[in-house]
Amino acid sequence: MKRLPILEAFFVLIEVLFLLSGSLNSSMRKVYFILILCLMGFQSLFAQDDIFGIDSKARNKGRKSQSNIGNVFRNAVSNFSFEFSSGGTFHTNQMQFFSEFPGRYPIRQYNNLEEPQSILAGDTLRFSSNQMAIPINLGVKLNLFNTLMLGAGYGREFGRMNNLRGGDFEFQFENSNYTLDRAFGSVGLVIYDARKRAKFLNWRYRQFSTNNIYMQSEKNQRIRQNYPWRFLIEAEFGNLYLRKNFDGRALPVDEPFYNVGLRIEREFSEYARFFAKTGIEFRNYNFRTENIDELQNIRQNLYLAQVGISISLPGTKRCKVHGCGVVMRHVHDGVEYRGSSIFNFQNRKVGQWY
Repeated sequence: MKRLPILEAFFVLIEVLFLLSGSLNSSMRKVYFILILCLMGFQSLFAQDDIFGIDSKARNKGRKSQSNIGNVFRNAVSNFSFEFSSGGTFHTNQMQFFSEFPGRYPIRQYNNLEEPQSILAGDTLRFSSNQMAIPINLGVKLNLFNTLMLGAGYGREFGRMNNLRGGDFEFQFENSNYTLDRAFGSVGLVIYDARKRAKFLNWRYRQFSTNNIYMQSEKNQRIRQNYPWRFLIEAEFGNLYLRKNFDGRALPVDEPFYNVGLRIEREFSEYARFFAKTGIEFRNYNFRTENIDELQNIRQNLYLAQVGISISLPGTKRCKVHGCGVVMRHVHDGVEYRGSSIFNFQNRKVGQWY
């Protein structure tokens, strides 16, 4: 039987005493015999590497595979997550119209028709309109040290583009509906989460002495509380690809769009979380007529509100050991396993069992 180093000294001592027991009386021999049996029982308990299929001590903490390559791979993929989101956007459209040939543009008078008007060359008019759109996005994210979130994704947007109006005039488009695709990259900065909350609490309780047991206990209890929220500042940038245009003469400018917003996440397990995002996006279109070189710029600002779900790839394998009913994260033969679905907490606290 394998002996633990901590108990080795006790066995040496007992063996020496046993050799000397020949000079002792019978009552002392019985005491030594009982003591030896007790120590052998403790040795048998602690020397077991696996109790009911579960290691009593995780000697290779965090190891997720027997092989080194598999362990590195599983640690790497656990930093990736996939997400799906949708919602709505309210977009405003503005055009500062100025042209030497205003008659070549699809402009008509829609108001005060009893007083016909015309736009003269060199006149400047401000056209605008408001409308709604529905985006659908798929993306992948890479978590870097729980501080930066790098990502990429592809989305489709279904929206309407009403005619622009300014004064008594209306700038007309060929269609009212449009469909476009968005290829984008993203970067997010974590501004507050459970780790930063723990640091904040340590800073907040810094005024209390380490000998103040009551306040130190209060601080530790608050730090150990489950805090499922995470707040990020996130920015996206990318290109637009029109699938159905609101007007064949209007095309996105040859420069990337970008947006910035606040993202709030709430995790309902270590691998799954719900998120909501709000922000503002900026992009531009150029409107061009035939046989002229001048362009009219349409500036579009979108105010977005989206919700979605994010699922991280589980680096820890699901336990398949026969007869093992452990629902928390545990270890078999030095390898870490999870005992529950990725949609449940693995290391559950009070109130998280159901």
